[in-house]
This record gives sequence, C-alpha cells and structure tokens, in this order.
Amino acid sequence: MHAFRSHTCAALTAAEVGQTVRLSGWVHRRRDHGGVIFIDLRDHYGITQVLCDPDSPVFAEVEKLRAEYCIRIDGVVKARDAALVNTKIPTGEIEVFIRDVTVLGGVTGDLPLQVFGDQEYPEETRLKYRYLDLRREAMQSNMKLRSDVVASLRRRMWDLGFREYQTPIITASSPEGARDFLVPSRLHPGKFYALPQAPQQFKQLLMVSGFDRYFQIAPCFRDEDPRADRSPTDFYQLDLEMSFVEQEDVFQTVEPVLTGLFTEFGQGRRVDQDWPRISYADAALKYGTDKPDLRNPIEMQVVSDHFAGSGFAIFARILEQDGTQVRAIPAPTGGSRKFCDRMNSWAQGQGLPGMGYIFWRDAEDGSLEAAGPLAKNIGPERTEAIRQQLGLKAGDAAFFLAGKPAEFEAIAG
Repeated sequence: MHAFRSHTCAALTAAEVGQTVRLSGWVHRRRDHGGVIFIDLRDHYGITQVLCDPDSPVFAEVEKLRAEYCIRIDGVVKARDAALVNTKIPTGEIEVFIRDVTVLGGVTGDLPLQVFGDQEYPEETRLKYRYLDLRREAMQSNMKLRSDVVASLRRRMWDLGFREYQTPIITASSPEGARDFLVPSRLHPGKFYALPQAPQQFKQLLMVSGFDRYFQIAPCFRDEDPRADRSPTDFYQLDLEMSFVEQEDVFQTVEPVLTGLFTEFGQGRRVDQDWPRISYADAALKYGTDKPDLRNPIEMQVVSDHFAGSGFAIFARILEQDGTQVRAIPAPTGGSRKFCDRMNSWAQGQGLPGMGYIFWRDAEDGSLEAAGPLAKNIGPERTEAIRQQLGLKAGDAAFFLAGKPAEFEAIAG
C-alpha cells in the first residue's frame, strides 16, 4: 500500500465497502458520541467520515486528536445505515472504521482561527496564519476556481491560434498609468530596474518581429493605492496581441473567449451571447464614465434646448458660452424635496456649486405638478417638455448640471 493513501477523501463509495483503505488528511471536525468518536477527515478533494470505538486498537490515540491534526489512518470501509446517508458529499454512503492511526502533524494549544465553519476573522489574523486561512472551504474553492479559469483561458487562446510567450519581469522603467516598483541593481549601484506595469513594449516587439498572435497570463506590478476590485501591488491579466487585424477582428476574437469562460464558470447564470457596443462619446454622454454598468437603466440626456433663453438666468448664461450644455439625470421615485436636497448637498460636497432639480407630484386638482426652484423659473411648458423627454411621472425627479461636460461629467456619472 502507498505510504500515505490508497484513496483521496472524495473517492470512496459503496463500491469499496469491505475494503481496507488508507487515507491522509486533516481533522476537519471531531464529534464524541458517548464512546464512539466520529471524525470528518478532509483533504484537498473532499471529506470522508471516519470513526473509532473502544473495539479499535488505537482508540486511545484517536481520543487525543483535535481539529487540524494532520493524520494518516488505515481502516475498513463500511456502509452507512440508510437513515444516516449524507447526500451532500460524494462519500456520504460510507464511513471508515479506524484500525490504525499515525499523527503526521500535531496541534499545540488553541487554534488562532477555525477552519471549520464560516466565522469571520480580522484580516491581520488571516494573513498571519495564512496556512490555516487557506485551508478553509471558501478559500480552497477560490484558489481552485482561479486555477481552472486560467487553464480555460489558455485552452481557448491556443485553440484560436495564439501562442503563449513569457515577457521579462526585470526591465527598464517605462511610462504607464501608475508608479513603477523599483528594484535596486547589485551590479550597478545607485541604479534601479523596474517591474513591468504591463507587457506592452515587449508584446509590441513580438509583433514587429513577426510572431503574429501572442497571449500571456501576465503579471502586472503597479505601485498604486488599493482599489475594491484589484490588489494594490500586483494582478494578472489576459494579455494578447494580434498582427494584421482591425478593430472588428479583435472584437470577434475576444468576445467568444470571455462569453465561453463565463458560461463555463457561471454556475448556470444567463450569459449574454451578443455584446452591446457603445461609443466612448455615448458612454460619456449617457453615463459620465467610460466603464458604465449597463444594468443601471438611468441614462443622462441633453436638455439644453429647454433652458436656452429661459427664465433660469444661470443656465441661460452658461449656454451662451461655447462647448457648454445642460444635462438631466432622471431619478425615478426620487420625487421628494428631502431626497433632492440631500443629492444637491452631496454634489456640493463633491466640489460642484450644486445641482438644479425638478420633481413631479400629484396636485390637489388631480393634475401633474412640477415643483422645485427650477420649475418656477422656466415655467410649466418647459417643465412638461422636460418630463416628456425623460419619460418621468408623478413621484419622479430630475437633476440638472450645466457647463462644460468635462467639468461635471465624472460627478454626474
């Protein structure tokens, strides 16, 4: 028999009942049921329930085991009673009666964090005891998912005729979008190498050298502040380059790769097969950003015509200048003075002088009434035209920003 295992902790089924097997792993959970000790034994692949009672020659040793002991056991596979079958795990039909046990790695004192369960721990604790943190089911799943995604990307790129080439990590500094990480040179005191922010120059060198189709799961190093969606120091990206192609060729290449990837790992979620395309100008106009979340149905619109020559002198004067406009941000269900004042205060906190607003409500006579300072200044005809353009109704509001778009676009977004 192998020195450590004959099966993994996810491999045993009813077909192995009666066999003597060897398993190695960690004590995931231990339960003492009045002289019968049950242990969930865990390895990278899954969990097998093993048990021991006073009839076992190693019962005294098993009694000493605690969570996260690393052990090897020899035992006999037994079928569980029908009422005790665990359908949630592949090994749920069986259990292993322990005949021999060897402690491969013990535990001294209390664990700083528990592997079993879903408890939350401070980040400092998780990082200090990373070897324990990485044993947890969620972390194991995350790491396996990352590995599987990378493998899938590689297969898809190879199938499209790309080849993977590794580019240098220690290189010269080059201007990119963030600060370089610098590495002091031993051979040239006082001088420094840089870690690449992206393989940009190297992949372009490959293209002019005639390599045609390149890709890499590329490490990128950037000395920038933390963001919610990336590490502050390094991250990996699918980097690619193609020769003798136009924009449409790039779209037709990348879209199937990412669509297939999300279909493969999306756990049944719907994945759009046709990608909407939006120009940079339209993205800036409608969303105020070049990376809009298209799940958000709210779109800004230009309403300059309704304010040009109007009774609202501030906007009217602004529109007399070149390159200016008034944009409206629809706010469905935002039709209350309290909400509008709160949003106006937020805009002022972002550095703008404020946002004009109109909100619509049902009047006492049953008609639709436009309220707010702007409504009084521009009159009912213009407010009604704005409402119809934006498709708003009673209980809705609209906010207005005027000037050169570059000055308010980001905050509007």
